[in-house]
Amino acid sequence: MTGIRLTAPAPGWAIDADVVVVGSGVAGLTTALRCAAAGLDTVVVTKARLDDGSTRWAQGGIAAALGEGDTPEQHLDDTLVAGAGLCDEEAVRTLVTEGPDAVRRLITTGATFDTTDSGDIALTREGGHHRRRIAHAGGDATGAEISRALVEAVRSAALHTIENALVLDLLTDAEGRTAGVSLHVMGEGQHDGVGAVRAPSVVLATGGMGQVFSATTNPSVSTGDGVALALRAGAEVSDLEFVQFHPTVLFLGADSEGQQPLVSEAVRGEGAHLVDATGTRFMLGQHELAELAPRDIVAKAITRQMHEHSTEHMYLDARHFGAAMWEQRFPTILAACRAHGIDPVTEPIPVAPAAHYASGGIRTDLRGRTTVPGLYACGEVACTGVHGANRLASNSLLEGLVFAERIAADIAETRPPRTGPAKSTGGEPVALLAPETRTAIQRIMTRGAGVLRSAASLAAAADELEALHRSAAADVDAADPKDAVPGVDAWEVTNLLLVSRVLVAAAREREETRGCHWREDRPDRDDAHWRRHLVVRIAADRTPVVHRTETAAFPPVRAAD
Repeated sequence: MTGIRLTAPAPGWAIDADVVVVGSGVAGLTTALRCAAAGLDTVVVTKARLDDGSTRWAQGGIAAALGEGDTPEQHLDDTLVAGAGLCDEEAVRTLVTEGPDAVRRLITTGATFDTTDSGDIALTREGGHHRRRIAHAGGDATGAEISRALVEAVRSAALHTIENALVLDLLTDAEGRTAGVSLHVMGEGQHDGVGAVRAPSVVLATGGMGQVFSATTNPSVSTGDGVALALRAGAEVSDLEFVQFHPTVLFLGADSEGQQPLVSEAVRGEGAHLVDATGTRFMLGQHELAELAPRDIVAKAITRQMHEHSTEHMYLDARHFGAAMWEQRFPTILAACRAHGIDPVTEPIPVAPAAHYASGGIRTDLRGRTTVPGLYACGEVACTGVHGANRLASNSLLEGLVFAERIAADIAETRPPRTGPAKSTGGEPVALLAPETRTAIQRIMTRGAGVLRSAASLAAAADELEALHRSAAADVDAADPKDAVPGVDAWEVTNLLLVSRVLVAAAREREETRGCHWREDRPDRDDAHWRRHLVVRIAADRTPVVHRTETAAFPPVRAAD
């Protein structure tokens, strides 16, 4: 344990459980339902409402070898190629072999997918897939349907849920084992203020950290809280430098910040073309799959075109779909475009890359266990080894499903006893940042650690982030501190700073271009030296410590219980 924790009041209330699941997307709710079904007293904590996580924004679908002629082996091959040499093959094999049945169990839970006239699940293609294996719902509202089904199941099962609650830090017992979490409930429901859920098993399913960048497809709640909590608790994170920038995000202007509308890869899967201002397709000849190349390749191609043409966006042309197809297959995207004054039926859609998905995260084994006993991670917050250097499209929902079931099975099998947290965590609390620092962090990260990176840009970002870190610490020591006021905005921005510092430390270390990590000054992939993982932890002095693995394989998380 590091002894590092957020500055916060002591918990004023507490509840006890066997398991606390933090997050209410596909990973969190699936874990909670499976744990409850195994007879475990389970509590779900979520930052907003149950259906406000990243899952409901997922447009494209969920990938699994469900179609005629498709096999898990083919799905594995596509995933390994997209991951650019850094996927853990055993983890991928687990995903693709257990995935089809996990999707079928999701259907029995209540999720309804689009079907063909013959009643089979309708499947489409997305980037990096050589077969049609993406199941979707409501045309382009797959995440919303999955979220609806799981939320209904959770409510039907009468699980104990705590909404509008920001998780703060991990609680541990006298032996350093997980004993629950502290959290702050934002003024609604039966609990209010800072409290605790005491449980010997904690599952982090808090989603991504896209809000470290100025423009992202992630909702405003995606501030890296789970990764930050895990780092403060002494857990290792891995592959955090691999941030996937979705190639086709609706361009709303150079000054637009915050969550941006996604234009799903499935639009290209159905035949849309990427073009420049003259209408020329620029992906032809760049990759055998053209517009359906893996996301890092498409994002880089768009960025190159933007630089060459001195423009801030390219275009996605799907006018040939016609109004009926747009309305039937992509109603959500059509409505979003029209809301911003663009009609994709009659004009090309302006698009540019934006931060979308963290391929790295808290390092886990195949049972979701982290390097802290009793702490699990699942979904985007985790690094299972499935995604490698670049996530294959629509593998994220599947990963949440498959590994949630595995985590629940592990907890049900081990059933650790409730020991209660130690009375003192030790160590000094982290200096909080002023809420207005959030914009500064996002601009530093976008400028220095965005799609295009270099030694110079990353060094500048590291210096600027370190200055913010030092400034906050100095303010705490001042006679009249102004900025260290505990509260949701300050806790979020403090989390953003921590994950930004770790991400930049890893990106500076990786001196090559691989997957979605693009170094302008190191344009080539270097398997001899860099087909390795970067594992990062936070030292007691709060500096990131980066370790490079000796091979492409992950070291064991810990010895089996």
